[in-house]
Amino acid sequence: MSAIIETGKSDFIKVNVSNSHNDAVAFEVKFPKDLTVAQLKSKLEILTGGCAGTMKVQVFKGDTCVSTMDNNDAQLGYYANSDGLRLHVIDSFATFSFDSAPVEKFELSKDQYEQRTDSVRNYLKMNRMGKYNDEEMQQAEEKKRLQAEEIQKRAELCVLDGRCEVTVPGNPTRRGTIRYNGPLEGKSGHFIGVEYDEPLGKNNGSFGGKAYFSCAPNYGGFVSPLSVTVGDFPPEDFNIDDEL
Repeated sequence: MSAIIETGKSDFIKVNVSNSHNDAVAFEVKFPKDLTVAQLKSKLEILTGGCAGTMKVQVFKGDTCVSTMDNNDAQLGYYANSDGLRLHVIDSFATFSFDSAPVEKFELSKDQYEQRTDSVRNYLKMNRMGKYNDEEMQQAEEKKRLQAEEIQKRAELCVLDGRCEVTVPGNPTRRGTIRYNGPLEGKSGHFIGVEYDEPLGKNNGSFGGKAYFSCAPNYGGFVSPLSVTVGDFPPEDFNIDDEL
């Protein structure tokens, strides 16, 4: 859990409020910083139509979620202590009907929705965030393209029966032999199947009930080509008989 804490003398903050039920956004709603989260949820219940007892409230800075208000006894100022943040209410927003007769669904046309000024889409457009920031989108697309090219290059180097070294964050560096190069059923992306020299893998060359190669249990694994370095990596000698 992280909190947005910035120094300031004001005892109130102004936030925008959105919800998971529709695209409506309440702008610059003023709340006291010493409100408990439970008290805040009661106010958000009136504002959004959610239920204070079941709603989850997330704090957004731009389009990034920075914290979740998971302590009802904590004060609002602990999670959000600066203006301009957005509180996003997540709830089931159950609807009640006292008449069994069908009710016509209210819908906005695309043009009507575009003309609204209180929608999330308009908020993102006005602040040039997410997909409405051309520069950010171009940078993201370029990064994605370069990564795909690098994966393709690394995959082409992974020749079957070739020796390699595998480096995956959180795991020891492992050596082994390349046994598979291609996609995995039910997974997106490209994978390299490796038979490790030591029982440091996760399978026997199978994934999702399908065999892609065969090896002893816990000697097999599938990793991204970016984790594989191809080269002259002979099996490591762990014989310590000569050690004094």
